[in-house]
Amino acid sequence: MTSSATAATAQPPQRIWALAWPIILSNITVPLLGLVDTAVVGHLPDSRYLAAVTLGATLFGFLYWGFGFLRMGTTGLTSQAVGREDDEAVKNLLGQSLLLAGGIGGLLVLAGGPLVDFGLWLLDGSDQATALAADYARIRLLSAPAVLANYAILGWFLGQQNARVTLWLLVLTNGVNIVLDLVFVVGLGMTSDGVAWATVIADYSALAFGLWLVSRQLRGLAGRFRRSRLYRLAAYRELFQVNANLFVRTLGLLFAMAFFTSRGAAQGDTVLAANAVLLQFIMLTSYGLDGFAHAAEALTGRSVGRRRWDEFAAAVRAAARFSLATAGGAALAFALGGEWLITLLTGLPDVRDTAGRYLPWMVVMPLIAVWSYLLDGVFIGATAIREMRNSIFAGLAVYLPVWWLTQGLGNHGLWLAFLVFTAVRSTVLVAYYRHYRRTRWTNAQT
Repeated sequence: MTSSATAATAQPPQRIWALAWPIILSNITVPLLGLVDTAVVGHLPDSRYLAAVTLGATLFGFLYWGFGFLRMGTTGLTSQAVGREDDEAVKNLLGQSLLLAGGIGGLLVLAGGPLVDFGLWLLDGSDQATALAADYARIRLLSAPAVLANYAILGWFLGQQNARVTLWLLVLTNGVNIVLDLVFVVGLGMTSDGVAWATVIADYSALAFGLWLVSRQLRGLAGRFRRSRLYRLAAYRELFQVNANLFVRTLGLLFAMAFFTSRGAAQGDTVLAANAVLLQFIMLTSYGLDGFAHAAEALTGRSVGRRRWDEFAAAVRAAARFSLATAGGAALAFALGGEWLITLLTGLPDVRDTAGRYLPWMVVMPLIAVWSYLLDGVFIGATAIREMRNSIFAGLAVYLPVWWLTQGLGNHGLWLAFLVFTAVRSTVLVAYYRHYRRTRWTNAQT
């Protein structure tokens, strides 16, 4: 029996875990690549190469995050098609998502130069590091079609409750990347450009492997692949509507994060560094919460497609139990071991002391943020994307005034504003969920 079939026949908690654990494990592999990049380039004789890779990697992290809708939108629509047992729609969604990814990726390759220059200007590195970062970024742009196509492939497989593909693709990508880092930089004497070429080759290797997995999956699906749908704009209406709202929502999140970083930087390098350390606590928590949210996407989407609101509610309850346990465990771990983790992340005494003063915010944050992670997954599965977008706008409408009014509190005021932003997002999503469970997502309509 396939992993997707196993997930479909198990009870909700087992189904959630079967989908979540490969995603959690694949998330954990991501920082490994960053560590290797840092270690390889960090041993070069000039620190500007490490600075260039850091600037370039940060730029592409934000850039590609902005196009994450290609993964999320494909997951929601595919999972609903699976629930309707519409294999033809499953096939056509893949073709449409890949064509959209290829088109956006191609535009980035052809016209991404000014975008790179603007992004590096915002990051405001030294002249030497910025020049090297620009060369790094122009090489990395070549992989844009592969990266975005991989997003679509991951979303398509997750929508079919096959989360292990996420693990396989990330292990392959990071493995190839690490080996080529060593070959190009250590073996061939390249610098930051070697790291960039290693990433490009790894991204296209993952795409080739992903397309091979797709070809195998397609053989098991009934229905015809209608090429004519790829060339009719009307066939993209639902995909465009979902992805447009996801894109706006993601831009709002990017603004919130960029604003937080810039206001921390305005308080000095020590505060900026301390906040960067504490944001790693949020990243660690997200490894687990994202896994259960992605599992909720696949299961709730399938339930929406089947119009089985009892299954929908059961999947949400199961994902909520896992998510709350993860958030509670993270809060307890940060309360008991936060100082040790700060020491592990930085050896600078001033940064350690500063981060320690703001550690209590990290204890509270997972308990507030858990609902936004979970319900983002639920709403993606239900393709209720406008509600996700609205939660971001509501959060920003409170975030900025709270920051303005609490500037006298310094960095505590900044963390308070960010916590309030997260709390408002969670509250709005919970309110939408409760309303729709009474009106839309109920067995009374079936």
